[in-house]
Parts: sequence; C-alpha cells; structure tokens
Amino acid sequence: MFSVLICDDSMVARKQAAKCLPDDWEVQIHFAKHGGEAIEAMKEGKGQLLLLDLNMPIMDGYETLEAIIKEDLDTKVVVVSGDIQPEAHERVKALGALDFIEKPVSKPALKKILLANGVLEDVKEEVKSEPTVDALDPDIRDCYQEITNIAMGQAGDHLARILNVFVRLPIPNVNLIEVSELHMMLQDIELKDSVSGICQGFVGPGISGEALFILSDSSFDDVARIMGINGQVDDQVQLELLMDAANILIGTCLNGLASQLDLYFSQGHPVVLGQHRSISELISSNRLRWKRTLAIELSYGLEGYNVHCDLVLLLTEESMKAMNYKLSHLLED
Repeated sequence: MFSVLICDDSMVARKQAAKCLPDDWEVQIHFAKHGGEAIEAMKEGKGQLLLLDLNMPIMDGYETLEAIIKEDLDTKVVVVSGDIQPEAHERVKALGALDFIEKPVSKPALKKILLANGVLEDVKEEVKSEPTVDALDPDIRDCYQEITNIAMGQAGDHLARILNVFVRLPIPNVNLIEVSELHMMLQDIELKDSVSGICQGFVGPGISGEALFILSDSSFDDVARIMGINGQVDDQVQLELLMDAANILIGTCLNGLASQLDLYFSQGHPVVLGQHRSISELISSNRLRWKRTLAIELSYGLEGYNVHCDLVLLLTEESMKAMNYKLSHLLED
C-alpha cells in the first residue's frame, strides 16, 4: 500500500490534509509533528509521499528538505504551507520539492498536483486497510494557531511583494492571558531594544479586539533603506514608517483571519501607543485598554536586514465564544 506522511505541527492542518487525499486512493497515512519526526519515519520506510509544512518547531520544512537530500531518502515531497511568498516556492523547488500548495489545502487542488506530478500513477493497490488518523482532540488553541499561521503567511506575502524582501515567518504564539502577563509574553523584545507601537481596534459579529503592532527602534534605518527613503530618519519619518508597516500587516492579517472565518472585521483608526519606549512602558500606560484576553503573537523578520516587528492580536474573552463557533468546523470529521 502507498504510504503518505503528513508533517505539520498543527493537528488541525494534519487532519485537513488527510481528509483532502483522494477518496479512491488507498493509502497508509502517517503523521509527524516536525521535520525530525518525519525524517525518522522516512528512515523506517514510511512516506513515499511527504506533505510538508514549512513553519514548524525543532526542524522546519527547509531543514527537512535539506535532511532528505543529505540522507538520500526516497520520497516525493509536496510542500503545504501558508507561506505563499514567491521566493518560498523557489527555495523549496530548489531543495527538491515536487510542488507547492497553499494552505488551507483543498481536495481538488491536492489531487491536481498529485496527478500532475505522477504521484497517483505510482499507486500499486495491495491489501485494503483503514488509514490511521489522529484521534479527535478538540484543541481549540491549535485551531487558532493554524488559521493565524495562514493569515500570517498572507500578510508576509503582501509585505514581501511590496518591499521585495524575504519575510521570515515563525510559528504563531497563542495564549489566553491576563494583561499583566503581556510583558512576559513580549519579554524577548524587552531584553533587546526600545520600541515604538501602534494599536488599532477591530470588530466583527460578536467579536472585538485590538491589534498591537510593535517595531524595534533599531529597525527604522533598514526599513527606511528598503522603502527608498534618503536623508535623516527623524521621529516624523519613523512615525510614518511605523504607520505604513502597521497598516500593511494589520490589515492583511485581519483580512486573512476574516476570510477563513467567513466574517468581516471593521477596523478603527490606528492609535500611536508611544515611540522609543520599553515594552513595559508601552503596555503599562495602556493597560486599562485590555483585560483578560486571547493573545496571538506574530513575529516577523526580514532576511538580510536588521528588521524585527511583532503583531499581537488581542481578542476579548467574550469574543472567543463566537470565534470558537466559527472554528468548530475545523474539528469536524
């Protein structure tokens, strides 16, 4: 029986990919949560076809492709990722991937790619057996992480096309926290630099929240260079750059989330939280704005530049009821 290995750190994404395999295709399905597990599974003879995510902990998709070449493992790889930057496509193709499919994967799109690359033709039917699928685990946190991962990829792609850069996309960090814990969530930023920040509210049906955009002050010179701005990068120029970057990332990311949840977010006017301050100062002076909240942290970096920014989506606890209802279909069999 043909062996398919699905490698993704998200349980929801693994299940989606498994459900999108052709109905009439008798396969043995295996799962891996990161590239390290996938490599070990392939060494055990699993995974004639590997459906591979790019952004994962421990060993990401790029490292996994490099390891496949180094270990000379016999597998066909189709990358399934929310990172839709053209350069990401080129990089995985250069590392031997057959093709690239955008998250969330659909059954017709996956079948088309499998047919186009001759994967379905390689199937040799043997003894029928039931595919193994992960037990249903209603882990709503994983759902938030997955839809955010896709939205973050769309925002990164938008940023990459506008600035002609490659955007590094780490894994979203999702937590239900008190506002007093925000500084702990963002302590990595605090240790490195002073920052400037923008906050923008958004509302949807039964949902309200705020997007907090934070840019390290040391990033402004490189951001100005990328944007083709000559001359002194004073506070006014920095504020314009901050507003432009926040507008791109917040708008695209919220649109990405809204499209997956089949709803619409209205955005308020952006508010400057402060310039050239520590993250603690930025949060403490605005702490009355937030209470107990679902916090989704997204960290962006630009390859080859000293640019680091964070986008934190803060959703009220009441909003989670509507959000969870919208997400419930992702956990359906």
